[in-house]
Amino acid sequence: MEPTAPSPELQAYLLEHQDNLVTHIIQFNELMSRYQAAVKEVSTKLEILKSDFQIRNRRSSIESIQSRIKKPVSILKKLNGRGIEVSLETIRSELNDVAGIRVICPFIDDIYMVADKLSVQDDIRVIEVKDYIRNPKPNGYRSYHMIVEVPVFFMDAKESMRVEVQLRTVAMDFWASLEHEIKYKKEIENDEQLIQDLKACADVIAETDRKMLELRERMRRDSQGAFQNTVDEQQEKAPGIPT
Repeated sequence: MEPTAPSPELQAYLLEHQDNLVTHIIQFNELMSRYQAAVKEVSTKLEILKSDFQIRNRRSSIESIQSRIKKPVSILKKLNGRGIEVSLETIRSELNDVAGIRVICPFIDDIYMVADKLSVQDDIRVIEVKDYIRNPKPNGYRSYHMIVEVPVFFMDAKESMRVEVQLRTVAMDFWASLEHEIKYKKEIENDEQLIQDLKACADVIAETDRKMLELRERMRRDSQGAFQNTVDEQQEKAPGIPT
C-alpha cells in the first residue's frame, strides 16, 4: 500500500512551521500523550462502575467502552474551519473532543445511571452536557454527550485534562454507525429523501429502545412476583415459623 500524501492543510502547516518542526512534533506528541492518559483515567472509572454494577445487579449496565484520540489532520481541520490559529494552546482551550470515549449501554436508563455515577465522583468536573436523547438532533441522532475534566498526575505536574464521553444504547450506536457510512457516500443522488428515511429509521429505533426497557421492567416485576409467591407458599407449609 502506497503512503497517503499529507492533506493540503497539513502541508501548509508544516511549511509554515518547518524551522521549528522537530520542536513542534515533540510538543504535540507530549500533549497527545496527556490526552491518552486522561482517556485511561476516565476509562478505568467506567470499567470499575461496570464491574460494580454487574456484581450488585447480576447484569451489565455497559456493553462496551471504546476510546480514541483525534487525529492531527482532524484537529487542524476543525481549528481551521473555525478560523482559529493552530497552536498547542488553542488545541487545549478550543477543542473539547481531542480525547473521546464512547460507552455503549443496553438500555436508556443505564445511560443516565452511568452518567450520574461518573459525574458525582470527587475528581470529575462536568464541563458540559448535551442530551440528544431527550432532545434529538433534527436528523434523528440520539446520544448523551458529556465533557468532563479529570486530573492526571505526571512526573512533575498535575494537569486537568478534558475528555468527551458519549453514551448510547446498542440501537443508537447501530443507527449512528450506518448513518455516518451512508452520509459520506458520494454516489447518493436524492439527499432529501435519504435524510427523511434516516430520520424515520431513527424514530423506529428510539421506539424499540423504549419498548425494550418496558419489557425488561415487566420481566423484573414478574420475577419479583414469582419469588414472593414462592416465599408465601413456603410460609404456609410451615405454620409454626413466625412471619
